[in-house]
Amino acid sequence: MSESRHLRESVRNGLWRQNPGLAQILGLCPILAVSTNMVNAVSLGLATVMAMALSNLVISRLRHRIAYEIRIPVFILIIAALVTVLDLAFNAYFHSLYLLLGIFIPLITTNCIVLARAEAYAAKNGVLESTVDGIAMGMGLVWVLALLGAIRELIANGTVLSGIEMVFPGLKSINVLGDAYPGFLLACLPPGAFFVLACLIAGFNAINARRAAHASQKPQPSVQVSVSAPPAA
Repeated sequence: MSESRHLRESVRNGLWRQNPGLAQILGLCPILAVSTNMVNAVSLGLATVMAMALSNLVISRLRHRIAYEIRIPVFILIIAALVTVLDLAFNAYFHSLYLLLGIFIPLITTNCIVLARAEAYAAKNGVLESTVDGIAMGMGLVWVLALLGAIRELIANGTVLSGIEMVFPGLKSINVLGDAYPGFLLACLPPGAFFVLACLIAGFNAINARRAAHASQKPQPSVQVSVSAPPAA
């Protein structure tokens, strides 16, 4: 029972409480650079999920065999080997998308999100817990990237899911605002990424503050203490 509760707590932390993109503000380079549209953002996010899950699994399994003094270089070597496999897989099966993502797939190796979870969690916990933590943290990054990419793409071009045909041939993007929409160039440039991300972080903090205020206003359960009369003399 305690193990399942611990796993649920890891999922909640990854998806919301310790979200890498909104709470920890980690991995800003791919978050800002690749989120020009929703397809690119989600694709890199899913690649990061696989890298985090696999690296956490391997590092957790080998944690007792890795000397403490050299743990960081070994972690990076393990992550680099797994990311190389993902890079080759993207090149083989999603070549058009691979060309668009470019250097950002190999750069997952140096992403501080992946290394931070390996050091802070996988090196100290079991295989199942570490794998779930990697998936949860990765999925937390995926939904932030998806929302950020969708907002920037919609404002910049008036479309959603542009480039989906590179992943699923036959599908097309959705033109939400119509052909007459003039577009807004700033949204697809780096300053636009900062503005949209700042709005998401502000909304995230506002929701957390409202939840905290609501929780503090809940009445505390009263504790009744019965006092028995002293026995008669």
